[in-house]
Amino acid sequence: MATPRKGMRPRLPRAELGVWARVFLFLVLGAGLRVIGDQTEEYLKREHSLTKPYQGVGGSSSSLWDLQGNAMVTTQYVRLTPDVQSKQGAVWNRVPCYLRDWELQVHFRIHGQGKKNLNGDGFAVWFTKDRMQSGPVFGSKDNFVGLGIFVDTYPNEEKQHERIFPYISAMVNNGSLTYDHSRDGRPTELGGCTAMVRNLDHDTFLVIRYVKRRLTIMIDIDGKQEWRDCLDFPGVHLPRGYFFGTSSVTGDLSDNHDIISLKLYQLTVERTSSEKLAEKEVFIPTVDNMKLPGVETPSEPMSGFALFLIIFFSLVGIVFAGVIGAILYNKWQEKSRKHFY
Repeated sequence: MATPRKGMRPRLPRAELGVWARVFLFLVLGAGLRVIGDQTEEYLKREHSLTKPYQGVGGSSSSLWDLQGNAMVTTQYVRLTPDVQSKQGAVWNRVPCYLRDWELQVHFRIHGQGKKNLNGDGFAVWFTKDRMQSGPVFGSKDNFVGLGIFVDTYPNEEKQHERIFPYISAMVNNGSLTYDHSRDGRPTELGGCTAMVRNLDHDTFLVIRYVKRRLTIMIDIDGKQEWRDCLDFPGVHLPRGYFFGTSSVTGDLSDNHDIISLKLYQLTVERTSSEKLAEKEVFIPTVDNMKLPGVETPSEPMSGFALFLIIFFSLVGIVFAGVIGAILYNKWQEKSRKHFY
């Protein structure tokens, strides 16, 4: 078992859970509260979670989740696409998320008749401004505004530069970027990892964490109930009030893309006074040290001391220039009088 990480504890193997441990977990999880390492995670946010028996999914005005395209609900999973060519499906949360720090746990399964690379195309997990808009990026719109996590199972680029598929990557967009299918999104990705997730007999999980402007992705795909690092990227600024969703599309090649559950947790994270002042409200998705075209990254306001220094040295410069100008003028007048006489 890997050493537990602060704020993230690997799930214990089921065989190691004793009777009292199971009772404790039942009571804790039943209350919707998880204790992880040295950090307490707040209640499971049920309005942003999709779990069995999938009540409140599509069909009524009181539903929390909407189905789109070929997506369908069964007793065991929400199937985004069947193992059939040219299908598209998605499920979107109706409730905008205003949490500052959160963790989304995705329990999924990708399986089909295709062998090796004869499968396609994967699925995406979204936290975006717009919802329920079909498009070419794993079944959702291009030039999106927000965050996209892509579980890409088919390599479109012929020369992969030693990249092995399936591959998980992340992208932040302010609406100005286009996802490059021919290069599997490489030009705009924040990073990612290889994840062999097809046709497995055990559960596969993906965790997306957003804490203090830091985006972290971890996977549990080996059946060992251990988290493995995939991506850790600081300086990611995401607005609040966006929507969670997941989508998929098949083309000439296909797979079953099943979502067993989406569980969103609000994280309780302590902040220092300086951190609170530094974390201002975000209205446009940005990434530190990565300029997104189309929208200027807002600059930090100038401090009072810096403004004082600018004014002070500006005045000193003006006075100095005036003194030099007066000296030169006097010398010019003196030369003129000598020349006249």
